Amino acid sequence: MKKFVNDPKNFVPEMLKGIALANPTTLKYIPDYNLIMRADIPLANKVSIMQGSGSGHEPAHVMTVGKGMLDAACPGNVFAAPPADFVYQTTKLVASPMGVLHLLNNYTGDTMSFDMGKELAQADGIEVQTVVIDDDVAVKDSLYTVGRRGVAGNFFVMKACGAASEEGATLDELVGIGNHVVDVTRTMGMALTGCTPPGKGSPIFTLEDDEMEMGIGIHGEPGRKRVKIEPANKIVEELFEAVSSDLPYKAGDEVALMINGMGGTPISELYLLYAHAHELCEQKGLKIKRNYVGEYCTSLEMAGFSLTLVKLDEKLEKLLAAPAEIAIRVF
Repeated sequence: MKKFVNDPKNFVPEMLKGIALANPTTLKYIPDYNLIMRADIPLANKVSIMQGSGSGHEPAHVMTVGKGMLDAACPGNVFAAPPADFVYQTTKLVASPMGVLHLLNNYTGDTMSFDMGKELAQADGIEVQTVVIDDDVAVKDSLYTVGRRGVAGNFFVMKACGAASEEGATLDELVGIGNHVVDVTRTMGMALTGCTPPGKGSPIFTLEDDEMEMGIGIHGEPGRKRVKIEPANKIVEELFEAVSSDLPYKAGDEVALMINGMGGTPISELYLLYAHAHELCEQKGLKIKRNYVGEYCTSLEMAGFSLTLVKLDEKLEKLLAAPAEIAIRVF
């Protein structure tokens, strides 16, 4: 796999430097901790929200730092959890009098780093709480987790908590909002190809030309099964059934529907997939109030997608609709 890379060891710092240079008035880059943070924080009247996880999932999470979403992100290397010291130092730098909220995707390495960073920060007198995101219905446990994995559903937790924080919500209130979003969010993904981390030289896993992996993780973890490739509509139907059956729905429920690209799927194909997912929602009597099609949580250049459903209520819909200003621009 050909890649634009200099020294693979510098891949993440060089990416972060580019993000900061492209957003000079709104973002700050601190190389010592792989830290991208809002230039105007901490603020006395809002809780600071941060996330880490490994790199390679962009735009999550470093490209979703900005007003109305994350206040900071301190990623590790590609597909690697950030060191505990990154979490600790970032927490200190962004600490607000109202506290700090850690958003944590449920992976073993991330959990260890964030738990240790949280304990160190609390020992310094900083008020810190955590929301654990585990929206993936594909498998209960994987090579990387005990319990379900945190995948593209993390976008909705970031968005809702970020919006509420801008409105002045307390740390306890944000924990409640975050946990509620986790409770009503379900995701499952699949892959047509593996992906190749910078410097590795070969894919994490390989599939035959006529194979696909159902229930794949965003680091290339095994899914539910490896089977022969099927028409797009059948793939959407399998993911939709897995996601919609995991959380009870009834006709009339309002939802957000996301088709998330894994990094190597053309936007035209994502909209093709969305069309059938939209039809399946209508057949089930679900009312789509918000829709998302694009790349939100990727796996480098993996060809594939994930399907997310979020059961909405009036408050959550309002938070998702609130304005945000982040590094990603449409034009």
